[in-house]
Amino acid sequence: MALSLASTSLQDGGTVPDRHVFSSFGCTGGNVSPELHWSGAPAETKSFALTVYDPDAPTGSGWWHWTIVNIPATASSLSEGASHPAKSGLPTGAVEARTDFGSAGYGGPCPPEGDKPHRYIFTLHALKEPSLPLTGESPSAQVGYYLHFATIEKASFTVFYGK
Repeated sequence: MALSLASTSLQDGGTVPDRHVFSSFGCTGGNVSPELHWSGAPAETKSFALTVYDPDAPTGSGWWHWTIVNIPATASSLSEGASHPAKSGLPTGAVEARTDFGSAGYGGPCPPEGDKPHRYIFTLHALKEPSLPLTGESPSAQVGYYLHFATIEKASFTVFYGK
C-alpha cells in the first residue's frame, strides 16, 4: 500500500475555504490549519514531516506556508486547528519551523489581488530518521534540505486559492 495523504477540510483539486485562508496581508480568513490524515507509511518510517508550499508566489522561489518535522511515526493525523500559537494540538515532539511569513506555524493562502489562483501543495514525507535537528527558528529552506536526504516516500495533494 502506497503512502496517501487526505483531508476532511480540503479536497484535492478544490478551492481552499475561507476558514483556512490567512488573516493578514489583505486577506480576512480564519487562518485555521486544516485536518490532515494519512495511511500506508513504509515499514521503515521513523517519523513524518509535513510541508505546505505555494510554487506560484511572485518571489522567484515560491512561498512556504507550513512546515512540521519530527511528527512521530505512530501519528496518522493532525486535527483541524492543530497549529495554534497559544495551544498546540500537534503530536508530542513535533516541531513547526519558520515559514516565509517569518514565524513558525500555519499560515494560510493569501495570494496577491488579481493573480491567478495559486496552487498550495500539501506534502507528507515519511522519513528514515526519528528526528531532524531543526527548531521553530529553522527556516523552511533548511527543512527542505534535510527532507531531501531523509525522505523515504512522500504523498501530496494540491488545492487552489485566488482573490
